[in-house]
Amino acid sequence: MLTIAFVVAAYLLGSISFAVLMSKAFGLPDPRSYGSGNPGATNVLRSGRKAAAVLTLLGDAAKGWLAVFVAMQFATRDEQGALLVAAVALAVFLGHLFPVFLRFKGGKGVATALGVLLALNIWLGLCALATWLLVAVLFRFSSLAALTAAAGAPIYALVLGLPREWVLASGIILLLLIWRHKRNIRNLLTGKEPRIGKRDANAGGKTAPGDNRSA
Repeated sequence: MLTIAFVVAAYLLGSISFAVLMSKAFGLPDPRSYGSGNPGATNVLRSGRKAAAVLTLLGDAAKGWLAVFVAMQFATRDEQGALLVAAVALAVFLGHLFPVFLRFKGGKGVATALGVLLALNIWLGLCALATWLLVAVLFRFSSLAALTAAAGAPIYALVLGLPREWVLASGIILLLLIWRHKRNIRNLLTGKEPRIGKRDANAGGKTAPGDNRSA
């Protein structure tokens, strides 16, 4: 029963969309209505409101971290405990992808995945973050950076000697991220993928009558 309670709680926590909450707080349009249509930090950044994007990123990462951190405080130091933590990690991630509060249409889960990895092992999370930053700086594509970092996560977990359940969980997260980035992958291959920071003219919030500029 405790395992089920943790998994359900993690899923509900993951279902909280900070992209939607921050957009409302900053008077921005729903992030699902512009850009990539993804309720995530990168798309919120296209509104031109960096503060909203940063808070979205932190919120989405924090919920992933919190769910796993709490589970680890109650998990036993054996395979059963490792399995509980892995199940919670996947539950909070799936909550972000398929949030009950948004009719199961959520984000791509990059920030939440980072929070999960940081909670599982600080070095695992930092290695993934460093990979993301390196690729993002070099190529300016958030999707490419996310996929590269996610691909490295199971390898980093193996090198660090983490429980096999956690390695498997990071592998499942990788596969889900690839699936959620199908359109991004096509855009990367065809040269249509927008670079980090590119602003969407329809995402600037309310404008005065007759004024086509972003507010």
